[in-house]
Amino acid sequence: MLKIKNLEAGYGKLRVLKRISMHVDPGEIVTIIGANGAGKTTLLYTISGIIKPTDGEINLFSTSLDKIKPEKIVSMGCSLVPEGRQVFATMSVKENLILGSYVQSKKKGYDKEGELQNIYNIFPVLKERKSQLAGTLSGGEQQMLAMGRALMAKPKLIMMDEPSTGLAPLIVKDIFQIIFRLRQAGNTVLLVEQNAKAALGIADRGYVLETGKIILQGPAQDLLDNNDVQRAYLGRDVDSQGASCEV
Repeated sequence: MLKIKNLEAGYGKLRVLKRISMHVDPGEIVTIIGANGAGKTTLLYTISGIIKPTDGEINLFSTSLDKIKPEKIVSMGCSLVPEGRQVFATMSVKENLILGSYVQSKKKGYDKEGELQNIYNIFPVLKERKSQLAGTLSGGEQQMLAMGRALMAKPKLIMMDEPSTGLAPLIVKDIFQIIFRLRQAGNTVLLVEQNAKAALGIADRGYVLETGKIILQGPAQDLLDNNDVQRAYLGRDVDSQGASCEV
């Protein structure tokens, strides 16, 4: 579904991504973990077309994204849930959701009301709050709205940037359960997340990004069991015998 080869990108003369190669297969949850400043958000923005790569290849559904505009990438079936939710605070919940359907609604046969109902089925609280201004929602509700808005575009690949940021642990658990159910419903998910334990707990595979380079990759369980990942991202100190304890 998504194939990236030797990708380089950044801001002006600042090179952030350094020869990134990775892939996402249909039906997977793939997570990218790493510290602040590792380049995770830059990677998603480059896939989305917001940032143009300086080198390398990005292919979505076997089509090169080299010269494709962001709105066309959405039309192709790739949506982004941005970090920090970025909902339209002075618009209602329903209006935010409808904006998410803008690109697809131009296509013949798109059922906007049907898609709205699908979102309300996934996120019942959004139906309850559909007339409420988005800016008055709680952090967790705004995250659900941002996810619902992206799903209104009927993406084949949905990318999520730090969906757990700033949320209470109980809400984080709910958000990750929803992400898992999205995959069960046939969606493919590329998940960028600092909460490595939660992300790897629902993912099929993972990549570890450090200073713009992929330093580890593999099945999610293998990364969870990896001593270096445990030290750096799971808050555990692992002794030479393989035992672990909380720091």
